[in-house]
Parts: sequence; C-alpha cells; structure tokens
Amino acid sequence: MAASDKRSVLGTQVDATTYAAAVDEIAAAARDGRPMAVTALAVHGVIESHRQEWLRAELNDFDLVAPDGQPVRWALNLLHKAGLSDRVYGPLLTIKVLERMAAEGLPVYFYGSTAETLEALQKQLAEQIPELRIAGAEASQFRLSEDDDAHLIAERVKASGARVLFVGLGCPRQEQFVYQMRPHLDMPQLAVGAAFDYHAGNLRIPPPWMQRAGLEWLWRLGLEPKRLWRRYVLLNPLYVSLLAAQWLRLWRPGPAKPGPEPRRFPV
Repeated sequence: MAASDKRSVLGTQVDATTYAAAVDEIAAAARDGRPMAVTALAVHGVIESHRQEWLRAELNDFDLVAPDGQPVRWALNLLHKAGLSDRVYGPLLTIKVLERMAAEGLPVYFYGSTAETLEALQKQLAEQIPELRIAGAEASQFRLSEDDDAHLIAERVKASGARVLFVGLGCPRQEQFVYQMRPHLDMPQLAVGAAFDYHAGNLRIPPPWMQRAGLEWLWRLGLEPKRLWRRYVLLNPLYVSLLAAQWLRLWRPGPAKPGPEPRRFPV
C-alpha cells in the first residue's frame, strides 16, 4: 500500500488528503502500472463500514480513502486536527484525474451504470476534455458475479490498454468490486459513486453553498426521496451520535477483522 496519512473515523481509516495529493498519487500509480484501490467516502459509506465489519476490513486495506463528504472532513479535523480546508468530492476528483490522464496521454476505462449513461458520459467528456483517451466503457450487468467473471472483466480492461479504471456501482458494491479486482489489475481503480450520473447530465450537481455547508445529502434527498430517505433520515443522526461518542472518548472503535462476507456482488 502507498504511504498515506490515515485516521480513524468510526473505525474506518480515512486519508487526510487533498485533491492535489490524491491526483498525484493516482497518476504515479497509473504511470508505473501499480495496483491501487481508491474510493471517496461520504457519511453513508462510513456508516456502512461501521455496521459491516467485513466491509470495514476491506476498506481499511484500500490504498486511498478520501473524505468525500464535508461531515467526514469535519470528523478528521475534529478528531485528529487534520487541518483540511476542503473535502475530496468524488465527482470533482474524477474530473481532476481525467484531466491529468488526458494531459499525460494515459487511456481510461469506465465500468458500471447503464449503457445509456455511459454513452452520455463519453459524449460530455469528449466536449469537456477532448484530448482524453477512452479505452473502453462497459455497463454493469446487474447480476451476481462469480470469480470467473471478475477475471474476464479484468482481461477486457487490460486488453483495452487502459491505465486507470473508474467504477460506478454505488456504495458498497463498487468498493467490493475494486477490492476483489485489485489482484487482477496493475492500475489504479477509482470507486466514484454517482460521478457517472453527474457528468453524464443525469443528476444535477448541488450549488456550491450547499456543498460547503455539508447539505448535499438534502439536495440528493430532494432529487430521489423514495430511494434515499432511509439513508439520510436514519443514518445521519447515527453518524453524529457515534462521532460525538468517539470525540468524547465514550466509545472507541475496535480493529476490523476480515470475516465471512458475500464474495459475489452485483456488477
């Protein structure tokens, strides 16, 4: 694993990093052909990691876990005096990495979402970053994958000549996918959540003031209330209470140990 500055947020090791540092680290791995597992976690991801020990063990083995949400950045500053002035927002990190790959002439591959979204994404990127080389794009089949399927996907990605793989399957499926694929791919893999939908134009990005205030969850709840109400109405208060307990040293998360977890995942 790459050297990093990892700090515990509810037991999940999150990197106190910046956009510039994250992009530099990912670009170096892409140039060198090194495997690298990357994700950007918001509150939902941290809570899922807290609740499922096997997921926490896998995430704590990632090379880079960026603080996607403002509440995760605030936690790093509150608990560990990290001094971060900004979060590392997954959709923006995606664009910054794509711009670096374009500048260095390194091709990329997209995996996940639907064929329609990937088509729209590539059209938008062709206009925004015309020099970007897209080696391939593959929609999710949304079925249970066997180990052989992971191997076949890896072979297709490698055969394309891609140097970075972007994975958009939603949390925690995309993190499971990246973790299982890392032994098969000598390149960085970025679990980017809803970045495909944002940059394809399927979702509207919240205004900057809501992002700064940590209210992106409210924006997304307004866009997809039926799908997301449980995530935000139930998990946000749990996050605050656990964070307060960790800060006040009333509770200390223990180390995560790999345990029995589903080795199949919807891809």
